[in-house]
Amino acid sequence: MDSLLPEVQEILRSVFDEPDLVITRESNASTVDGWDSLAHISLVVAIERKFKIKFALGELEQLKNVGDLLDLMETKLQKR
Repeated sequence: MDSLLPEVQEILRSVFDEPDLVITRESNASTVDGWDSLAHISLVVAIERKFKIKFALGELEQLKNVGDLLDLMETKLQKR
């Protein structure tokens, strides 16, 4: 859900050390400088810690962009 976008954006800014980074639901690894496999792991870990959720590898492989991530997060948060 888009209500999570500002919080996820702050996490991305921290992970990528880009204080002015602006993301949208369409943002993905090819549109964000520095979003490589190591940064992706750091991002996932930071989100899991902040929101106290866990992602399965299969779930992460299905994500195409930030919007998909937000939708998955919303589903997991509703199940808590």
